[in-house]
Amino acid sequence: MPLQLSYMPHTLQFRFDARTSRGAISEHKVYFLNLWQAGAPEVVGVGECAPLAGLSIDDRPDLEQKLQEVMRQVNGQEVQLRANKPLPPELQLQDWPALRFALETAVLDLEHGGKRFIYNNAFSRGEAGIPINGLIWMGGKAFMQEQIEKKLKEGYSCLKLKIGGLDFVQELEILQSIREVACTQELTVRVDANGAFSPQEAYKKLERLARYDLHSIEQPIRQGQHEAMAQLCAYTPIPIALDEELIGVQEPEAKVQLLEHIKPQYIILKPTLVGGLAASAEWIELAEARQIGWWVTSALESNIGLNAISQFTAKYDITLPQGLGTGQLYHNNIPSTLRIEQGQLWHRA
Repeated sequence: MPLQLSYMPHTLQFRFDARTSRGAISEHKVYFLNLWQAGAPEVVGVGECAPLAGLSIDDRPDLEQKLQEVMRQVNGQEVQLRANKPLPPELQLQDWPALRFALETAVLDLEHGGKRFIYNNAFSRGEAGIPINGLIWMGGKAFMQEQIEKKLKEGYSCLKLKIGGLDFVQELEILQSIREVACTQELTVRVDANGAFSPQEAYKKLERLARYDLHSIEQPIRQGQHEAMAQLCAYTPIPIALDEELIGVQEPEAKVQLLEHIKPQYIILKPTLVGGLAASAEWIELAEARQIGWWVTSALESNIGLNAISQFTAKYDITLPQGLGTGQLYHNNIPSTLRIEQGQLWHRA
């Protein structure tokens, strides 16, 4: 039976200005894709296309034009979409990772009854939780410490701090205050620099950060500096996780080349940014074959995208806290069955 596709824009409003080293954002425009079989509009698969401004390769002024083109291709029966099958090459979505993730999710959802139940596993059945890190956003010292105290009271055993936006000495003081409250055995601490350090200063800053027994640092220098990053990963006092470095790396050969040249300790997978669930699964397979650790992180999606990413993540034998949540950042998020309990994400139908 032919498929029908439509989309609807939605602007998510943050509860506060979410700051990273790249600046502050107060809203996030996303597109919800609706997919159904012609003649059966009561069962709808939903996917979310949510590129991040200034970061996603498909954060482009012609994104909506591309959405309309894909809609015409699907509605005109020029392409066939099937769950767990590669998207047809004639869609030409190599440069549109967020759209690829949205289509992939909508197809999975439709073929599982349009109930946002896209993988059958212990998490999606509500039988097991996923350990997650509590995210501490950049801001003034008092604002960050307030977030830290709240997360600790909520039972998190892993915190992730955005750094690179305050004076570095102030950031070290915040880490010192955390360690005065909780030692390494009680609390795992990750930091995310979002590429804020220069290659010249990075190693010295990593040495100073290492005093606080950190689990890892994400993207200490800006992506694309492969030689400098490889040197850092070889001699770093803190395990390094590649994040933005993976964006735009699409072909399997390019992924292998990046992993084998830089040799990171970890990679971080954001399906919206790296091209969807199948692309994330490929990264995981390549990383595990090279003894590189990984975890999955959401990229400010609404609860539609978060739900899909969480169910995908739960397919794996999870050993590390993941970077997932329930979209509490937004005033106007989509209602969700996701809940956080004692530092774990649960699916409560």
